[in-house]
Amino acid sequence: MEWREEAGAPEMEELVNLANGPETAPEAVEQPDKLAKAKALATSLNNGSLYWHGFTKEGKPVLWIRCGRKPWYPNVEAEINALILIADAGIKCMPEGVTDFVIVSDSYSPPPPVPSFMINVLKALVRGYPDRLSVLMSAPVGSIIQFVMNLLLPLMPGRLAGKFLLKDEHDAQEVLKEWLVNGEDGIPTFFGGKADHDKFYPEEGYSKNKGQGTLKFDYFGMIERLQAASKEWEEAQKK
Repeated sequence: MEWREEAGAPEMEELVNLANGPETAPEAVEQPDKLAKAKALATSLNNGSLYWHGFTKEGKPVLWIRCGRKPWYPNVEAEINALILIADAGIKCMPEGVTDFVIVSDSYSPPPPVPSFMINVLKALVRGYPDRLSVLMSAPVGSIIQFVMNLLLPLMPGRLAGKFLLKDEHDAQEVLKEWLVNGEDGIPTFFGGKADHDKFYPEEGYSKNKGQGTLKFDYFGMIERLQAASKEWEEAQKK
């Protein structure tokens, strides 16, 4: 809880709303520093590299990371703020009785590793969500991902290090087939499946502003879809 307060987690929802509104709004004009922080957060969200979509058969929401969409020179603070915002949103949408989530990383063409960013992501997982991560699968495993893992694994507590799976594309497909609530039909196109995530989370160049501000990422639509899928899973368990 102390780390979350220090990281500003309670204000992230306010920031995304500020980024979605006009810059002429009183709250924006009166708080230029906060507006700048909100715009940086929106910029980190807009590339569509981080989003929730779907559930596992056990009711765990799935957080997808599209490494190829990540910037080469990230704004580390803004990227961590985006992670906090997205993680908290998914946790709030968990079905009743579910306490953890799954991360799947599409690790094709990742940008060059930025140590300060990687360390801060690790800190967020360890201090902000120590018991929330069920498992993180990354595929395919190239030289950059191997470098990242070799750097991070010695820094991780044992219980976290054991939650990482590194797979090639074929093995990842088999794992997803077993994990996802829709089985093979839920495997996304970027892992060789049929589910088209890009119609909801396209690359930034194909996105339009969702409000009067700088936000293009469909944050609010993501929440609505996740809530609907959560209720659908809960109903299925009652049958």
